[in-house]
Amino acid sequence: MIWAAVIVGTAACYATKLTGALIPQRTLEHPTLQRIVGLLPVAMLAALVAVQTFADDSALVIDARLAGLLAAITALLLRAPFLVVVLVAAAVAAGLRATGLAT
Repeated sequence: MIWAAVIVGTAACYATKLTGALIPQRTLEHPTLQRIVGLLPVAMLAALVAVQTFADDSALVIDARLAGLLAAITALLLRAPFLVVVLVAAAVAAGLRATGLAT
């Protein structure tokens, strides 16, 4: 069963790569497509952050991760470097968990 999944996944990856190579260049240079492609990573990252912050298995949770996210947003608004943003978010979430104020 696992090998079937590996083979199907490999075939899907190859088909996706092949499809990208077969798309005409003029289609790739279309302004609308360029705008969409530019925004896709942002949308996917936002979705990943939302799922990792508010989901626990299939339940919606509000815990120290939300406080960490809010601290990260604050640091970003203050134009802190990315490493500082990550450290601030981790410190806030860890501090809340260590003090027992959040799970």
